[in-house]
Amino acid sequence: MNEKTFALRLKEQGIVLNEHQLEQFRIYFKTLVEWNEKMNLTALTNKADVYEKHFFDSIAAAFYFDFTKTLNICDVGAGAGFPSIPLKICFPHIKVTIVDSLKKRIHFLNHLAAQLDLKDIAFYHDRAENFGKNKDFRENFDFVSARAVARMSVLAELCLPLVKKNGYFLAMKGAQADEELEQGVSAIEILGGSIKETHTFTLPEENSDRSIVIVEKRRKTPNKYPRKAGTPNKDPIE
Repeated sequence: MNEKTFALRLKEQGIVLNEHQLEQFRIYFKTLVEWNEKMNLTALTNKADVYEKHFFDSIAAAFYFDFTKTLNICDVGAGAGFPSIPLKICFPHIKVTIVDSLKKRIHFLNHLAAQLDLKDIAFYHDRAENFGKNKDFRENFDFVSARAVARMSVLAELCLPLVKKNGYFLAMKGAQADEELEQGVSAIEILGGSIKETHTFTLPEENSDRSIVIVEKRRKTPNKYPRKAGTPNKDPIE
């Protein structure tokens, strides 16, 4: 996917990028590739792949959820900034908090945010389990996202404690979402969530399938969750 097609495909979805935003994506790509030479941020460094499989794929969340309103969002395990930084470029008014367990990635993200001149964005080096216990962040966000971090039963425990009541948790998945949802539905309910809707789409040029699961936070998460770091992955809620 080249830059022109990227902008056109987004315009078809009602997301019109101006020249400043297109330049931000150029800087993002350039910075990602440069830093990837000294640390492992992504297996994809080809421009067409990055624009489609990272940038476009991240922004696809906005095809199914309204980012035009004021939102305080948290991105758990964002890695190289996906999906929250592409969304922030498209919707500059949203407030973004990123939490990641690897200090080197946080260093990259701070540098990237400065290069892109992003405002209202904060980065925290922490495990999601510890972050979700912090009273300053627990049940504080309108919207929490996670992309390719862990299976749904684990993701729910990492993300739902951060979502405020009546807020949303959005999980960005590949084609296997239905099977994961079957295994994760109990955890979602225990943690105070309810599956609102699931959307599937195909990347326009690469043609691989993607799924977006939107979970609504109906009740407060029990205080015992999230459990201590490492436990959700070793012993998922059933």
